Amino acid sequence: MNSADIVIVGTGHAAAQVAIALRQQGHEDTILMLGRDSNPPYERPPLSKEYLAGDKPFERIMIRPEKFWADKGITLQLGAAVTEVDWMSHQVTLSDGNTIGYRKLIWAGGGDPRRLSCPGAGYKNVHSVRNRADVDAIMAQLDAGANKAVIIGGGYIGLEAAAVLRKLECNVTLLEALPRVLARVAGEDLSVFYQAEHIEHGVDLRLETVVEAIEGEDGKVTGVKLADGEVLPADMVIVGIGIIPSVAPLIACGAAGSNGVDVDVYCRTSLDDIYAIGDCATHANPFAGQAVIRLESVQNANDMANVVARAIMGDKQAYHALPWFWSNQYDLKLQTAGLSLDFDQTVLRGDPDNRKFTVCYLKEGKPIAFDCVNNAKDYVGGRKLLESEPGVIDPDVLADTEIALKSLI
Repeated sequence: MNSADIVIVGTGHAAAQVAIALRQQGHEDTILMLGRDSNPPYERPPLSKEYLAGDKPFERIMIRPEKFWADKGITLQLGAAVTEVDWMSHQVTLSDGNTIGYRKLIWAGGGDPRRLSCPGAGYKNVHSVRNRADVDAIMAQLDAGANKAVIIGGGYIGLEAAAVLRKLECNVTLLEALPRVLARVAGEDLSVFYQAEHIEHGVDLRLETVVEAIEGEDGKVTGVKLADGEVLPADMVIVGIGIIPSVAPLIACGAAGSNGVDVDVYCRTSLDDIYAIGDCATHANPFAGQAVIRLESVQNANDMANVVARAIMGDKQAYHALPWFWSNQYDLKLQTAGLSLDFDQTVLRGDPDNRKFTVCYLKEGKPIAFDCVNNAKDYVGGRKLLESEPGVIDPDVLADTEIALKSLI
């Protein structure tokens, strides 16, 4: 295909949802999805959970059966990387040199794993958890007998991978450079709880620990050398230290952006007829006090996709969606509603020792987010409360588990 009415760059959640939504909104012209990945669109969150654990085969994490795309007249061009965008000529150039024209371009390129900068980072058994190929490589090593893993990064990816590997009876050491895990996304109550859980499950957790080098032989990892000189034996290393937005071609052709690509309330970039959605789209978020942020979540990807589909079809509705996230570790289900950025107070609902509790985040006395552990009722009520844009609420009232959060609306 040399041109399409709508060209979508990416095959992740945002890309898949915008293609689906366009058809649902009545778009009848050509839609082309260009994906670097060699697989049809699939869910990313299960990669570090059910897929890595072997609980779900690939077919069960596909966003739609492969036949769906052809039935809907949505063309998938897989293994196709966009290297250049010419917004004036309305065309993109692929890594093979071919060009494709478009009327509207939707950039849903996601991000690439942030790599270690230390010596040895390029060894064969240093893994990321970003796509199916990454996790397949980890699973192949486990099948071949690897049983000593060092995980670098105490965010959700690192913690989820640690939980799965312990379930698979792999020896796990988890390294975090900061004083606590989840330091960038949660308060101390949640961090302390998850630290204790992972230690209880046999994870060797090292905080305030810096990696100096990855050691190896014949191109394969043998250990991780720390800044204090200690060498941790390792068959594999898993790195979960964030992503770098994949927007280089857009920025190179003049799109505004620094940490990603900037979009307005309709997910339009600064370039005519080019939208951006998902992990790579930087926007002023109403639930973060209009702070300019990126959101790496399925919810954000889907909601932005729907905004773009409606805008293209002439039904412009500004992006306004409460952020929410989830994480599964061991038998714990964490559900987060809202954004805890710049909170100045926390209130604890329930007892972490019972492994069912909620952390309430407040700013100037107003709730802005809830972290709910094994507490679906608080999560549902908390979402509704935040969507109502609550005022100041007495912390003692929030702490009272007999008072339902939804009753405070």
